[in-house]
Amino acid sequence: MQSIPVDTSRLGVLRCAVGPEPKMADFETKQVKKDRDGNTVYTVGVTVRQEGRRVSVIEIAVPGEPKGVVEGTEVRVTGMEAFAWAMGDRHGISFRASAITPAPTAHAPTAGPAGKGGSA
Repeated sequence: MQSIPVDTSRLGVLRCAVGPEPKMADFETKQVKKDRDGNTVYTVGVTVRQEGRRVSVIEIAVPGEPKGVVEGTEVRVTGMEAFAWAMGDRHGISFRASAITPAPTAHAPTAGPAGKGGSA
């Protein structure tokens, strides 16, 4: 299966739509999926909205539980890759990333731009 790197800077604002949930390897036994290093794999539903387009929700798999990622928060996705898959008559694209973290919050400036002095 070939991985395709995804440039997340072109996806617009990414926001958590469904908080982290352990990914199931077997639904009958309720066994959770682990990566090669033994970390539990989590899935996070993320909204993607490019300017002038509708919102899409994608599920991204990530090793280990993403801390501080809750529904509604803006997130940063690191090392995202897409994979095409096919099983019988079914096919699609899946996504995984090395990390999903809360986006830093921007603070509104409290003073005017530096170097733009004025008299009162």
